[in-house]
Amino acid sequence: MITLTAHISRGAVRILAIAALATCAVATSLSLPTTAAARPSSPTSSAYGWPVKPFDRQHPIRGSFGDPRTMFWTPPTTTGVLTGNGSFTFHFGVDISAPDGTRVYPVVSGTVSAVHVDWVGVDTGDGRSFQYWHIQPAVRVGARVEARKTVLGTILKGQEHVHFTEIDNRRIVNPAQTGHLTPYRDTTKPKVDATTFRATDLGRDLMPNFLRGRIEMVAEAYDTPALPVPGAWHGMPVAPALVTWHLQTLGGRQVGGTHVAADFRQVIPPNPQFWSYYARGTYQNMSVFKPHYSYAQPGCFLFKLTRGPFDTRSVPDGIYDLVVTATDIRGNQGSSTRRITIHNRPGWLGAGA
Repeated sequence: MITLTAHISRGAVRILAIAALATCAVATSLSLPTTAAARPSSPTSSAYGWPVKPFDRQHPIRGSFGDPRTMFWTPPTTTGVLTGNGSFTFHFGVDISAPDGTRVYPVVSGTVSAVHVDWVGVDTGDGRSFQYWHIQPAVRVGARVEARKTVLGTILKGQEHVHFTEIDNRRIVNPAQTGHLTPYRDTTKPKVDATTFRATDLGRDLMPNFLRGRIEMVAEAYDTPALPVPGAWHGMPVAPALVTWHLQTLGGRQVGGTHVAADFRQVIPPNPQFWSYYARGTYQNMSVFKPHYSYAQPGCFLFKLTRGPFDTRSVPDGIYDLVVTATDIRGNQGSSTRRITIHNRPGWLGAGA
């Protein structure tokens, strides 16, 4: 069985240009098995309803699959968010908003495989298992439970949500993808707020007017929950399911292919790769900066566009538009364009070089 652990954290605002940090949330930390690139879900998967009533009506999701979960062991300072140690993980499910005390039911019938102080696991016998977090358990290991009928437990005081995880053949998968949690409809559009460039992961921003050598490219991107979330989490962002980018000439001709920066549509990367996908400066909604809890503060989601530094020498010197696109789990998109000049020849542009 895959063992996970859940905590508190999440945050907001942009980066290097910030002088004050604010953050707060319900973070989640876990130990995940090594996850390969996204593959289609198990053929045993079939659609199921929601774990809270009404089962056939969509509920607000305040935390998406792949969201950053951050708990810093440093104070809320620029230095802390850029260099601090802590717990940094990908959110391994979806957080379904519901009042404290709400009854939680299995989405698929099965056998209770785990009962812990605040979560219950159910094995369905077809290669799938489901976990229901932040609840007061009302069942025992080995009990047979029936979808929509057996009460697994009730949402704990102060949680205001149930964290829901789906595991298919030992791979944690996105419950919001088509053919899983249903009904699920989303008409909101993600947005890319800004694209910046750094000489190193922790370096200062570079001017887009003159880029050369190996650089880090970072995009700030967010999605909006499909349904408004009540309470303190209202208006908090979630992570897009997919972030891609490409270069194009001023005439609109694409240079090279379309590159994937992050893809949470089906699976999430292993947690040790967190800082290969998210850039330093990222923190979750309501993030914890020991000992500070940033209540009601949105997070800052910064995506590295490449796993390692981008070598600007891989394209000819010239002026390009860098187009970054964020896509949600239902295909809604938002894009942002940043004009850049790549100049690797000796000297300066327009100075006889």
